[in-house]
Parts: sequence; structure tokens; C-alpha cells
Amino acid sequence: MTTNATMRTLDDTRGAVRVEDLYDTDVGDLWQACTTPERLARWLARVEGDLRVGGTIHLVFTSSWTGPARIEVCEAPHHLLLTTEPGTEDEGQIEAWLTEEASRTRLVVEERGLPTTHLPFHASGWRVHLEDLGRSLELEGQVHPEGWSSEAGAAGWKARWEELTPAYQEMEIG
Repeated sequence: MTTNATMRTLDDTRGAVRVEDLYDTDVGDLWQACTTPERLARWLARVEGDLRVGGTIHLVFTSSWTGPARIEVCEAPHHLLLTTEPGTEDEGQIEAWLTEEASRTRLVVEERGLPTTHLPFHASGWRVHLEDLGRSLELEGQVHPEGWSSEAGAAGWKARWEELTPAYQEMEIG
């Protein structure tokens, strides 16, 4: 598993982060890991709400980010698009694509609409999330059994994020 993360500007103030990795599982299993609340809670976030296109969900990420998102696209098992914090000045998008590659599946996640000054922090954060996804597939269980909340992220997630962030702060933004 080698998670790649890149950053790019979209305009003078906003940018995007793109991460990808290849997983030793089929597309259906990875789709379930990325879209079902029980599986998401193993590695990324607790999810509650209206789980259908047009529905609003509430997320509490292992990073501690908490907020609403609207499901814009859900085309199983290949494409998911969420609008985060819809209707606010912080509105953004998280989009995921899953592609079969022989017996493995590539996951690409892009988060758009971020302040450019925040890109390194989100790039390192998404890298940790995708690493956690890989561990959840291997463990078939909870990656952060110590838990997390909107006030405090998962301790293991935070330690890895703190380790990776300086390298992303030194990277050039495309």
C-alpha cells in the first residue's frame, strides 16, 4: 500500500487535495467500506442521517472534523460525491472514485474548496485516512478502538497526521 497525495490551487484562495491508493480487495468490498456506516466507523467517521442521493448526513471524522454533508452522487460501486457544509461559506466537496485493477481496487478521493493555506493539513489527513482504510481491511475491524469525538480526534490518527504534516507543508502546491 502506497498512498499518494497531491495538492493544487483552484483559484486565488481555494484548492484541492487528491489522494489515492490501491487495495487488495474487490470493488464491491471497498465500496461497502466507503459507504456503509458500520464500515466507515471502523476507519473514517461516524455517519448518521438520510443515506440517499439528496439526503443530508452528519459526520464525525477520526480527525475530529464534524459537520453536515449532502449526498450528490452515489453510483455503486464506482462513484460518490458529497457536498460538505452545504450552503455555507465553507462549502466544499469530497468525491471518490473506485476502479477495479485485476483483483485489486484503486480508490481516488478528492476534497475541493479548501482554503489554500489548509491544503497541507488536509493532504496529510487524507493520507492517514486512506492508510487507516487499508488497516481496517486487514483487521476486518476497528482501527481506532480508543474512539474519537468532535472535540478530540483518534489518538492514533492524530499521531500519524502530526508525523506526516511537516513533509506536506514543504511540498509544492500545483
